[in-house]
Amino acid sequence: MTIRLTVLATGGTIAGIAGSAIAQDYRAGEIGIEDYLEKVGGLGLAAELSGRQIANIDSAEIGPEVWNPLHAAILEALGRDDCDGVVVTHGTDTLEETAFLLDLTLPATKPVVVVGAMRPADAVGYDGLRNFANAVRVASDGDAAGRGVLVVMGDRVFAARDVRKVRTRGTDAFRGFPRESIGFVTPATLEWFGAPWRQGGEAPFAWCGDLPEVPILFVHAGMRANEALRLVGEATRGIVVAGVGEGNMPETVRRELARLAGSGIAVVRSSRVDEGLVDREGEDEANRFVAARALNPQKARILLQLLLASGTSDPAAIQQAFDGR
Repeated sequence: MTIRLTVLATGGTIAGIAGSAIAQDYRAGEIGIEDYLEKVGGLGLAAELSGRQIANIDSAEIGPEVWNPLHAAILEALGRDDCDGVVVTHGTDTLEETAFLLDLTLPATKPVVVVGAMRPADAVGYDGLRNFANAVRVASDGDAAGRGVLVVMGDRVFAARDVRKVRTRGTDAFRGFPRESIGFVTPATLEWFGAPWRQGGEAPFAWCGDLPEVPILFVHAGMRANEALRLVGEATRGIVVAGVGEGNMPETVRRELARLAGSGIAVVRSSRVDEGLVDREGEDEANRFVAARALNPQKARILLQLLLASGTSDPAAIQQAFDGR
């Protein structure tokens, strides 16, 4: 049976051009999807590929104006009988945020795989072709369904809820936390490290085309309370704190955030540290704070936005959702 995959392109380094095989600088999002599929056509991939260009930009520019048509295109593809799975090409800088947002708002009935590259297409050691071939291998596998949105980078398969970019350079720039990779892949082989966990397949959240305003407050030494106030405007619905250590912050900042939480703004404590849990502490209940648990600040922001958009604003209910991640 022929596997038929839909490839949705958004740009990024995987479609980037440097103009030199050894240049450090390059332009992201230069290769269109038709040219890219022609480029991979000689790899002998065991799938029939069709493509659509959603955007062709640096992923630092990714936001709702791309997320909205991307989500709609994935849903449309998943609903077709002639589509067995979806591959999304994406820049690596914000890949984890897009993947997590899609994971929370898409059904898990068919594979959805997000893939990128750390080197542009004309660079020595371009990793995009191998990553793409690996993504096709994963999206072609029936056991990929039921695992939520997956990310393929550097011969490893990550769950969207775990994956994070941890290095600015190198093809091993991605890692998972609290779980590491959930599979190992090459263009010819695929090994899963556990069973699917998304039984039933329904999306946890409805799609929201206009996410609530939730800024991230980065805590640092010498921080003053008024820095938190600068982030709050009339439209602000929540704040995610990228705290030091286990989500900690100066006492004056804590008091200001507790005041904001008392006024109805949701406050989530996460950590600027790369790995580690932020557990709920005794004073969180009095402060009306939520602990992000294993989610880093950027993912905590996505989950909080979806919760607020769905009408969930009670700190206890928000905490329950974070505990379930």
